[in-house]
Amino acid sequence: MTFPRRPPRLVVQTREIDPVDDLLAFTDPASPLAWLRRGEGIVGIGSVGGYQAGGAGRPDPGDDARISPADWWRAVSAEADIDDPVGLHGTGLVAFGTLVFDQRSAASSRLIIPQAIIGRRDGRSWLTRIRSTVADLEEPAVEPVPYGPYWSATLGPGELNPEGYQAAVRAGLDAIAAGEVGKVVLARDLVGTVPAGADLRRLVRALSRDYLDTWTFAVDGLIGASPETLVTVSGGDVTARVLAGTFPRGADSDDDAAASFRLSHSGKDLDEHQYAVRSVLDALAPHTGTLRADDEPFALELPNLWHLATDVAGEIADHASALDLVAALHPTAAVAGTPTDAAIEVIRRIEPFDRRRYAGPVGWVDAAGDGEWAIALRCAQIGAEPSHRFAEYSDTIPVVAHAGAGIVAGSDPETELLETRVKFRPIVDALA
Repeated sequence: MTFPRRPPRLVVQTREIDPVDDLLAFTDPASPLAWLRRGEGIVGIGSVGGYQAGGAGRPDPGDDARISPADWWRAVSAEADIDDPVGLHGTGLVAFGTLVFDQRSAASSRLIIPQAIIGRRDGRSWLTRIRSTVADLEEPAVEPVPYGPYWSATLGPGELNPEGYQAAVRAGLDAIAAGEVGKVVLARDLVGTVPAGADLRRLVRALSRDYLDTWTFAVDGLIGASPETLVTVSGGDVTARVLAGTFPRGADSDDDAAASFRLSHSGKDLDEHQYAVRSVLDALAPHTGTLRADDEPFALELPNLWHLATDVAGEIADHASALDLVAALHPTAAVAGTPTDAAIEVIRRIEPFDRRRYAGPVGWVDAAGDGEWAIALRCAQIGAEPSHRFAEYSDTIPVVAHAGAGIVAGSDPETELLETRVKFRPIVDALA
């Protein structure tokens, strides 16, 4: 896909259909397009076009096509002819998106407009068809496709092995001690392969089943289950959930209760969490008339760990779209550090790899600017460049996964390494 100079003119029609139980069955086994939570959400079929910036589609420095995703989407939506009598969150014209963590990344940020979308919300289902007036595309079949056989991935250490990660944490602590940053989030990687021809819906399905309260996503080969809402916009209301501070679940009920208590009273984790909450409030404040946040974080229970969480809610005052707010929020202190610009520079210096879309925004946006966006965590990029540790064969596809931890004064390298192992568990278990 090339970077678009002019957006396509689209004709969109949404109609209610009989209830659909398994949305994933309708999307492409080799390249699923999905956004799911507790069995509801949307899936896409085919592509009528989209937006790409960076990577192979990076415009020349003098190219006037350098337009933000939000402005490009406004132009597309303004030209579209939309017939949507259903009127639910996620109906009408919708684009799925995945954006890079760092603007210097070699990867690309993309918005993908499907030819067809099937959705389910509040027990109601719908079908949206989208066609371009400037492109003659064959209309895709909208019918369930049987799942392919089960498969498993091969994974191993990437460019930053466990010993290297502990050294990276020590380097982060040096940057904190030198006054460069108050917090920096450092990640490590796992690399491997999946079988060629694997039905990637199996991976999405496993994550969706085992982590019901997360946003399960599949966009352009990035597949994961994120617990962290970057921003949701609906009818002028904006919400976000900030997660920072982590502790593994206990082995039994008593141990688990003790783990939750220790996290809720950990000075290190509470400091880390406060950095993240403040960065979200500061980013949203210019776009909101009212903005509220919990006075104290609560312990969010996930199948494999506890998180400190704070919910933020407000009302949009300047007609900002979900993509505008994504641009204002990203990267938050929860995935970069604080001050943000300084933390990004420390990450670039210490991490030996390109995060690409890991810890970047992922989600969807509609023609009104409403949408749901998460931070791409607990995920893997299928089809990423292979590591030098793994030869590329015609019968395999490369995969890379990342997990990180927030480093503040007092962080212990071994403890932070253990935190990344806990955070790797959802995607590693699902790949296996």
